[in-house]
Amino acid sequence: MKLKIVVLAKQVPDTRNVGKDAMTAEGTVNRAALPAIFNPEDLNALEQALRLKEQNPGSTVGILTMGPPRAGEIIRQGLYRGADTGWLLTDRLFAGADTLATSYALATAIKKIGNVDIVIGGRQAIDGDTAQVGPQVAQKLGLNQVTYVEEILDVHDGKTTVRRVIDGGVETVEAPLPVVLTVNGSAAPCRPQNAKLVMKYKWASCPMERTTPLPLDGMEENFYEERPYLTLNQWSVADVDGDATQCGLAGSPTKVKTVKNIVFQAKESKTLTASDADVEGLIKELLEEKIIG
Repeated sequence: MKLKIVVLAKQVPDTRNVGKDAMTAEGTVNRAALPAIFNPEDLNALEQALRLKEQNPGSTVGILTMGPPRAGEIIRQGLYRGADTGWLLTDRLFAGADTLATSYALATAIKKIGNVDIVIGGRQAIDGDTAQVGPQVAQKLGLNQVTYVEEILDVHDGKTTVRRVIDGGVETVEAPLPVVLTVNGSAAPCRPQNAKLVMKYKWASCPMERTTPLPLDGMEENFYEERPYLTLNQWSVADVDGDATQCGLAGSPTKVKTVKNIVFQAKESKTLTASDADVEGLIKELLEEKIIG
């Protein structure tokens, strides 16, 4: 059967390089100070989507992401691997969104895309580790959902069969379409970029990314007009009929106070017995040092 698949992907700061400038004064991530990468588990989700496309001729895969204009790079990386299209939600009103506001924006975009069979994304993003956006999107759209997916086994007769991880093992479940799936990082890794697709889509961009006046490097003035597949979909809050009060900081009840880069260093060691006194003393010390609480 032909499937319309939307992959939720996010451009995230590389949290392996968190420094003193990682946060803004408003408590949001200072993305300009950190290298940007494709969220790892979203790549696992993209691979599952591309496999479904191969198994079901006529199916399409689109990348949906939200962020500043430079987040269009995520869509390009999806196109390089075999995705068909993409949508970038970019608007100052989207800035500073927590999971609630993010899921609202994504849900409104999915409604605009319309007739989606499968929405698939990574379990969580490395800049938040909340695993909330996927389930919140499902709730806002009123769709079935399956989390912790390891592999999509089959799709037929309006149902999908997946294998998911649970405590102590795995289980195979069936869910009717349309459905939202979130994929673990232990799922199959994403395929590498295809050289021919890189050459085809290397100039793909959303209008806000094109800061250099045309022609670019000798390109003809009507370069993009003659190649409409190179213009990425760019949507604002108004374009998806969104409520500005539910987007970005305005729609985010969660506020991050601070982020710190903590390096653990061994300074001393203690040998404890299994006595109640030693255990009680250790707990008190951990509480006093605010290691636990």
